[in-house]
Amino acid sequence: MNFQEYPAILRKKSLTLRPAQEVGLILVSALLVAAALNLFQIPHQQLSGGIAGVASIIGYLTGWNISLVYFVLNVPLIIWGWKVVGRKYIVLSLISVLSTTWFMTIIPVVNITHDATLAAVFGGIISAAGIGFSLRVGGSTGGFDIVGSIVTRRRDVPMGNILFILNGAVILILGFYKNWDLALYSMLSTFVKGKVVDMIHVGHIKVTCFIITKEKDKMLCQLRKLHHGITCVDSQGGYSEEGNYMLMTVTTRYELAAVRKTVLDTDCHAFMNVVQSTEIVGRFARPVK
Repeated sequence: MNFQEYPAILRKKSLTLRPAQEVGLILVSALLVAAALNLFQIPHQQLSGGIAGVASIIGYLTGWNISLVYFVLNVPLIIWGWKVVGRKYIVLSLISVLSTTWFMTIIPVVNITHDATLAAVFGGIISAAGIGFSLRVGGSTGGFDIVGSIVTRRRDVPMGNILFILNGAVILILGFYKNWDLALYSMLSTFVKGKVVDMIHVGHIKVTCFIITKEKDKMLCQLRKLHHGITCVDSQGGYSEEGNYMLMTVTTRYELAAVRKTVLDTDCHAFMNVVQSTEIVGRFARPVK
């Protein structure tokens, strides 16, 4: 075996393991979200925000099964996201929604703590850990995450701001229909969740990706699906003196996992350097047709 080919072979093997690792993390994230709901928030009739929060309100008011309502409400968003965001993201999100629904049916609704403040804080932390892990592998926990992804792909708006507005609206509904103590506890949980998610996954920081490849046409074809501008530069290897192409694109931390997977799946020999961008001037996203 040629020694220079050995690293590339290792990278190909690592790529074959990646889908299994992604699904594994999605299942762990779904377990955490379901545990946060059934062990902390639902016993105190608190809301986690998002579609789970809407499902909880419907369940509190009607007595319907919250896990089934959660699944039904996610179906139209998943269909919408499939058409706009992309297949891989939606497949992972669908796995997350299905597994969260299943975990919610098998985890009993138990009041772990009688203190509503502790329930809000620890429910937010555990739920945020699940959301953060899901985002890091390029998926989501469904619901408003999908709406946020669609909006950020069309407009340069921070994901956190979108989710906060949507979740805040859901919590206000709880305040009007139930009582404001529950709404304020839920707002505390949402605040804690947002801080923990930011620690795990930074959603709106811009990064610049420099990609060195010989497969320019194939790479361009795949990167164009991510809806950001791409600049192509002819380059030359400093040691090999062989001709290469350098592709430069600016994306967000939220989408970086998708860019990384696209690059490695298209050319396992590609080299990618990612640097944080301090300021972006001009059009950031390419219009979606």
